[in-house]
Amino acid sequence: MRIKLLFLMVLVVFALGIVSSIIIINNKAISEVDLVAVNDVVKTAEKNWGKISEDTFRNSELKLPFSIIDVTGNVIYQTMGNQFNNIDDAIKNRDQLIDLKLNNDIVGKIIIRNDEEEMMAQMKRELIVSITSIFAFLMIICTVMMGYIDRNLLKPFKQLQNFAVNVARGNLAIPLNMDRNNYFGAFTESFDLLREELGCARQREYESNRSKKELVATLSHDIKTPVASIKAVSELMLMQAKDDKVIKHVNIINSKAEQINLLVTDMFHATLEELQQLKLTITEESSKVLENMIESVNYDNEIDYEPIPECIILMDPVRLQQVIDNIISNSYKYAGTKVRIAASINDGYLELHFIDYGPGVSEGELPLLFNKYYRGKNVEGSNGSGLGLFISKYFMENMEGEIGCFNWKCGFTVVLKVKLAF
Repeated sequence: MRIKLLFLMVLVVFALGIVSSIIIINNKAISEVDLVAVNDVVKTAEKNWGKISEDTFRNSELKLPFSIIDVTGNVIYQTMGNQFNNIDDAIKNRDQLIDLKLNNDIVGKIIIRNDEEEMMAQMKRELIVSITSIFAFLMIICTVMMGYIDRNLLKPFKQLQNFAVNVARGNLAIPLNMDRNNYFGAFTESFDLLREELGCARQREYESNRSKKELVATLSHDIKTPVASIKAVSELMLMQAKDDKVIKHVNIINSKAEQINLLVTDMFHATLEELQQLKLTITEESSKVLENMIESVNYDNEIDYEPIPECIILMDPVRLQQVIDNIISNSYKYAGTKVRIAASINDGYLELHFIDYGPGVSEGELPLLFNKYYRGKNVEGSNGSGLGLFISKYFMENMEGEIGCFNWKCGFTVVLKVKLAF
């Protein structure tokens, strides 16, 4: 409403300026010569020639300034305010010259002043004053308008912009001051309500995450209890067992229980999206530890493996054990055959080839096996979530290694490349 009023004032000032200019121009019309008054002055001057004084033209009705000169150019009489210089200037000024005669002889001249130039100069001065006043007033109005726009539009908009930046950065503690008098008053209130709702949503998310972590901690504690019992029973069985096969199986049970205990310590992951929170501790280890990792999953001697070349490799033992367990578990689950492991050193890596003799997978599925949640077409009747190879790839890449797979004529092969330590 106030902006409309200011705009209306600008229009009014413009209109007044135009009207005043028109009035000034119309009021400065060129003065018309009164021929009767001029003739009366001529007759009076001729009649009183030689004795012209200040009182001679007291009753004259001629409004224009005039001068009377003799034939030599001397000024005999001139009206107040009139300044006669010479005939040449009078001609240049386009003054009216009338001869004065006495006995048919020219004795002088009456020079009636042409005031057009003075009038135009005065009109210009009045127009300049008028236009200057109008522009000064318009400048004042524009200054007031700019101040009003800055205070009521630009500053609130800037506040909204800063508020949006704070919200985008997650800083929800700074409120947005509400002013119902500006055009953004309603928006200000809505945005501040949005901030409060976002703050509440964040608090709820925090409470949810805390509850999740508490649940994970509780589950971790609950899982460790039966695992400890399994370890205790397996240790007791080791003390009592005499048969080598039984001793080997009990050792496997014991090692797996220890592995579960280590995994439960960080509880694997609360959600798959938090996978990056799983920390890897990469150390330099002898390649001989791989034989123990393989033996820990060598149930009923289903795995044949060549001697591992002696070298120093970079790995996280716990995570690499998970990778090997995933690969062997998949072979047992989907191939159902013996597994052969071939080892060699190539291009700065220790390569382990896990070879089974099952049906393999279709060529179109090979690039998809390491995707999250992907399970092949041959998984019917088998439990799984499609995360094993995805997680294995994550671990191998973070240990500076690689993992891949391919079909061969008699089965399926998974290749692990473990980085050598130089």
